[in-house]
This record gives sequence, structure tokens and C-alpha cells, in this order.
Amino acid sequence: MTTRPASGYAPVNGVEIYYELHGSGKPLVLLHGGFGAIEMFGPVLAALVEGRQVIGVDLQGHGRTLPFDRPMTFENMANDVAELIRWLGYDKADVMGYSMGGATALRLAIDHPEIVGKLILTSVPPSFAGWHDYNQQGMKGMAAAPEMAVEPMKQTPMYQMYAQLMPDAEANWPKTIAQTANLVGKEFDWSASVSGMAMPTMIVVGDWDAVRISAASSFFELLGGGKQDGGWDGSGMNKNRFAVIPGATHYTIFTDPRLATIAAGFLDA
Repeated sequence: MTTRPASGYAPVNGVEIYYELHGSGKPLVLLHGGFGAIEMFGPVLAALVEGRQVIGVDLQGHGRTLPFDRPMTFENMANDVAELIRWLGYDKADVMGYSMGGATALRLAIDHPEIVGKLILTSVPPSFAGWHDYNQQGMKGMAAAPEMAVEPMKQTPMYQMYAQLMPDAEANWPKTIAQTANLVGKEFDWSASVSGMAMPTMIVVGDWDAVRISAASSFFELLGGGKQDGGWDGSGMNKNRFAVIPGATHYTIFTDPRLATIAAGFLDA
């Protein structure tokens, strides 16, 4: 297998994507949420390293990866990740994504199923309607006037992380806001594609997530899950799983140690 540096920029898909390698073993790609970076996973990343090589990725316009002069779409970012996996020398990798990173992971599984081993989708619905109304309105509002979010968002921890990591952060911030707002404000529905996915998949949400619990359970049912009694011996179950973390929100789940425990159990099974 090709040996690559432990961190740096990978020339993939006509752009350069920042990545980090943590640990050694079976590869697990970790994809962050909107306005986040590899660092946002904190203790979850550290817990997942045991027995695995965790491949942290900064997606377009996030962390140390520049907001390229290219549309920020889930399809483009999924292609970036697919090429990164191959560039690192792997034919296949497990993939775990949260929120925006979860949507990217889902798109990766749909567009490049041959490269995904097991899939963990955290706090992401299969369609835009799966977000609560409040969250839909917020995303559409930002997309309608992204320039109005540039200064207010500077008061958030997300910008503090961005300012520490992004080259020329002050100049690139408005571009990242505009690209990300346009991405998350667009309606989508990938339900038809989800039902055809074959890789083992786990859906994870918090019980007070931005994703509707009903949407998450419907997502699981699209994967053939939860439609019958699993039986005393488990013979009634398929390979997919569904987890709800009590007391977790969209804004706490990605650092919740229970997420790491649940994810590791699924990956190691």
C-alpha cells in the first residue's frame, strides 16, 4: 500500500483536501459537520483510534481546506473523499459522518458504494424534510442572505476554530459562509437511493436532535430495519442498526463519548 504523510494536503478531484491520519489498523474516514473541522470530534476521535486508522478530513471551505472556486455540493465533496481514500492506498474504508459530513457520507455511499465498508450516519436525515421546521427555516434563511451571517457567526466557537485553522481566515470566511449556506439551504430527497444501499449502515441521532426522530426511524425502515421482531436468536434482523442517544442534541452528540462507544461496537461487530 502507498505510504502517505500523517497529515497534509491530498491532490484529489482537481483540488487539495487536508487530511490527518490517527492510529493504525482498518481505515475509518471521519467527516465533520458544517462550519466544523476534524478537531470538532475531540474525544470521539481519540476513542475511535484504538485498532483503527482514523482518517480525519477537512471538507471544502472548512478547517484547513480552502473554499475553492467550485460549487460546494455533497456530490463534489463525496467525490473528494472517494479520491482521497484511493490516494491513501485503500480500496475500501468504513465511513462515519456527522450532519453535513453525514450527508456527504451518505452521498459517498450512494455514488461510490464500492469504496464504503460500514457506514455510520450521525444526525442527518435522508431528505431536507427530515430536519425540524425551525432548522429548515434557519438554513433557508441563511441561504437567502448569506452576507447577513458573516459578522454574527464570528461570535461563535465555530468561527474561533475556523480562525485558528483556515489560511487567510478573514478573507475566506465570507466565501465559506456563502458556499455552506447555499449547500445546506437546498432541498434534497435521497430516499429512493437509500433503499438500494447494501453496506451495513447505522443511523444515530440524539433524542433532542435537529433531525426529527420520525425521520430517523423512517430512514432506518428504508434500510429494511425495524419492520419486524428480530427474534430470540436475532435471525429476524438485518445488518443495519439504529441508535438514539438520550439527552443528546445536534450540538453535543459529536463529542458525546456514547457516540464513540456505539460506533466502535458497530464497526467491530
